Amino acid sequence: MDRPEAEVPERLAAAADDVDVLELLDPAVRDWWIDRFGAYVSENGGFFTPPQRGAIPLVHEGDNALVCAPTGSGKTLASFIAIINELFRRERAGGLENAVYCLYVSPLKALANDVQRNLADPLDGIRERLEARGESTEVRQATRHGDTDDAARRRMLDETPHVLNTTPETLAILLNSPKFREKLRTVEYVVVDEIHALAANKRGTHLSVSLERLADLTDGSPTRIGCSATVEPLDTVADFLVGREGGEPRDCEVVDARFAREFDLQVDCPVDDLVATPGDVVRDRFYDQLHDLIDSHTNTLVFTNTRSGAERVLQALRERYDYDDERSACHHGSLSAERRAAVEAALKRGDLDVVTTSTSLELGIDMPHVDLVVQVGSPKSVAALLQRVGRAGHQVGQVVEGRVVALDRDDLVECAVMGRKADAGFVDRVFVPENAFDVAAQHVYGMAINGVRPEREVRATLRRAYPYRTFDDDDFETLFRYLTADYEGLAERNVYAKIWRDRNDPPEGEHHHSDFDVGEPLIGKRGRLARMIYLTNVGTIPDSFACDVFVRGGDEWVGQLDEDYLDTLDPGDVFVIGGERFEFQYRRGSKVYVDRTAARPTVPSWYSERLPLSADLAREILAFQRDLLARLDSGGPPAARDWLRSDVLSERAVRALTRLYNQQVAFAGPESVSTPTRIAIEEVRDREAYRRRYYVHSVHGRRCNDGLSRLLAAKCASEATANVTVAVADNGFVLSMPLNRRLDVAGLLRGLDPDDVRDDLRAALRGTDLRKRYFRIDATRSLMILKRYKGTEKSAARQQVESETLLSLADDLDEFAVIEETDRELLEDKLHVEGIERVLAGIQAGEVEISERTVETPTPRAFGLATLAATDTVLAEDEDAAIRNFHERVLDELGERAERHDVDPFDGDGSRETGSDR
Repeated sequence: MDRPEAEVPERLAAAADDVDVLELLDPAVRDWWIDRFGAYVSENGGFFTPPQRGAIPLVHEGDNALVCAPTGSGKTLASFIAIINELFRRERAGGLENAVYCLYVSPLKALANDVQRNLADPLDGIRERLEARGESTEVRQATRHGDTDDAARRRMLDETPHVLNTTPETLAILLNSPKFREKLRTVEYVVVDEIHALAANKRGTHLSVSLERLADLTDGSPTRIGCSATVEPLDTVADFLVGREGGEPRDCEVVDARFAREFDLQVDCPVDDLVATPGDVVRDRFYDQLHDLIDSHTNTLVFTNTRSGAERVLQALRERYDYDDERSACHHGSLSAERRAAVEAALKRGDLDVVTTSTSLELGIDMPHVDLVVQVGSPKSVAALLQRVGRAGHQVGQVVEGRVVALDRDDLVECAVMGRKADAGFVDRVFVPENAFDVAAQHVYGMAINGVRPEREVRATLRRAYPYRTFDDDDFETLFRYLTADYEGLAERNVYAKIWRDRNDPPEGEHHHSDFDVGEPLIGKRGRLARMIYLTNVGTIPDSFACDVFVRGGDEWVGQLDEDYLDTLDPGDVFVIGGERFEFQYRRGSKVYVDRTAARPTVPSWYSERLPLSADLAREILAFQRDLLARLDSGGPPAARDWLRSDVLSERAVRALTRLYNQQVAFAGPESVSTPTRIAIEEVRDREAYRRRYYVHSVHGRRCNDGLSRLLAAKCASEATANVTVAVADNGFVLSMPLNRRLDVAGLLRGLDPDDVRDDLRAALRGTDLRKRYFRIDATRSLMILKRYKGTEKSAARQQVESETLLSLADDLDEFAVIEETDRELLEDKLHVEGIERVLAGIQAGEVEISERTVETPTPRAFGLATLAATDTVLAEDEDAAIRNFHERVLDELGERAERHDVDPFDGDGSRETGSDR
């Protein structure tokens, strides 16, 4: 994917040339750079990569900058070299204080450690050159995060690093650490790496407020540099990085060098008929294909979509091709930290032929020897695909080689669209959580602990952070009312005030604050243990736990389920544990109660591990379907194949996609395919199971589908006066009810009012296990429930039990901040309520039609919904028979129609052969 010169952004085309950039550097720094990167000159005609050429002058001038460039293009060093240059200059001119001048903030401890190792090279190299000239100088760096031992922390007070590598959580702790906090007053630079991984969640929200508190401490905002390989929209992320001043975003220059590396990306599938081909044949050809790719490269990284998938792919490679245990490995979050570190070290040395992983190697450590990335199945967003594929080719100037292998047809559709959009420069948007009460509660408490201060300062600090730019006076009143425990009944449940709030009239025992205007509203901490409580409970990463599963009516224990998986279950859902099938009934605290059943599983065992399809990619899939239907209509399969052919899609992938949509249209008509202006619904009567199922092809991503399905299921249950079960996937959802109940589902969908969505969803979620879990997480973040107190740690299971007793009280309180945040997070972050409102508004305005038809068997585009084996076909062997059965019904129906009309239903796309490699 080599970008034409015309696409180079003007801001880079106008950047200083290499000579001008080199002249900004001290001679010792310049010499080190030329010695280290001189080889790049002969290969690429310059000393700097595009992000370095754009960023170094900006950082040198102290300008805020967002640097967006592919992994391996030198963007982290682009951020640091001007800072290092300035620190060495000052050290030689007059010496540096025993304090921090630069903060490097990473979402991962491993990445902070890796950057420390990578910074050692320039720091040592520059120092050696200065010493050779008779100048003795030192710029120190160190890493501090949750794994740093007490001795190392104490040493940092005596010999403070000038560059401190840390994480968002540790920065929040340091801002409230009386001794180390003073070491941060000198900070002039903050580098936020992998900013896209922070902006989209509450860790980023927490960091954004920490940076504003740091700005208060340093009497002016330090220069902020954000780094990301894949992020969009750039302007929004830039605003998130720098915050606001005087109600307006601070200035930030964007270095858009996303074109800076050449990509060799291809989407493939093992065969061109992913349904009719027996599953064992698909798997055999997939593994042969994967083995050939690994064998033809030096170091290969294989991403799967689940941890179990990573384990099984590695196991299959070892069993089938005798891979050496010492030359192959697996890496994911369930492995020990020691094991992960050993694999990372071996990757950096180039000692491993292949490593399989899920998401744990998507960010972070430099792997200079990896020359191929294979993605098995859809990573659910273009950003994730580019991030993963970008792990290959870390040598400057090296082509990034990535292969995406789809193992079922739904997956192939996603991967094909993803590959085409990546080739066109498309990246999914980041959505920043806004106005989160729990994070605000932590920071206001932290500010109060550091000293009594006017309310206006607290409000100003919070509102400077991008996620709180619209936090209004009513929001502050809700927040302060929670923090002062201004509700009856809280003290009886051991929930106490965290701050006092008064007009310069503190409680008895506190001195009068003559530094502030009389009558000015002030806030201060409550409780002697406030600082200890804060420092041991700060952060936003929730604890999770596994629930014990028991058969109802006795004490028979059958296994455990993790909380994430339980989020996907509703009463009546069937799952497999220990090889047996169970129907979920209810949950009490950390215990789950089930019944044995012979019914088919409705939720796969790996489902909770899957990332949701991005809303932007879902929108592009709808557009892709619209355009492909137009080609089929105008010129049949040959026209469709011609349109699909590109450098990104293999011929097998082109034929598999054409066959899928040709069969879909032949079987159920073009109206059975959803597009940007159509939602297709199909009704199927399953007489064997005595169920009537409605397949709603709402290709809007799992978050939006989850919320929309809850609304529609509630309407259906009310109309049918029967139990309605729901199964949700990325490309739609299934409503199932007794066969003797028939509803106008399309009419009910048309009747959903976008203005009622938020209230209706809040009502639908009340009492659910999902809401109980999120209340516990937000109550813990809000310090309503303490994870740690006086050296005692409270397990997540115990937190859950405690939260359920508090929820009944909190639900009855007026505008209680933790309840408000629980519902906000569920609706906005979990269920994408804005997307639901947009879809329903389109239906109501007549911009989106609803097409409904009755079919005897699920259509080809509904196979994935019908089985909910969305993508891990390599691990879901038991789904093969069901899908082939659906497929044979479709073929039989098409064959019967052809006989009646004497036509060939496969005209232009080949015969019904299976397993063809044409």
